[in-house]
Amino acid sequence: MYSVNVRDHFMIAHSFRGAVFGPAQRLHGATYVVDLELRRAELDADGVVVDIALATEVLKSVLGELNLRNLDEDPAFAGRNTTTEFMARVIFDRVAACIDAGRLGPHASGLAGLRVTLNESHVAWAAYEGALPARP
Repeated sequence: MYSVNVRDHFMIAHSFRGAVFGPAQRLHGATYVVDLELRRAELDADGVVVDIALATEVLKSVLGELNLRNLDEDPAFAGRNTTTEFMARVIFDRVAACIDAGRLGPHASGLAGLRVTLNESHVAWAAYEGALPARP
């Protein structure tokens, strides 16, 4: 399996519900470094996994919708704890929708899967990965 990784970051504010979160129940900020890994079994006709410039643009666009926002105020996350794990899945789903919409170009139809890793710090991170549906 071949893979390409692009990286960006975003900053948010949020709070959690539940005693398990201790002081994080209060409003606090987080800066995430995000790694997007795109995978495919065979290289495309140009000999690449995907156009890195397009992948970078898509990731920046997806993260731009979240950057500098208080997630507690976003109706899309009402009633949810926006944990690092949860947000990795949110970004995964949004990137997958961009791929389906053709934003990574015509050869991206060969992508088999992706992995989104949110790095909270140099010692802690969470990820979500999954297969992408086969496209013609």
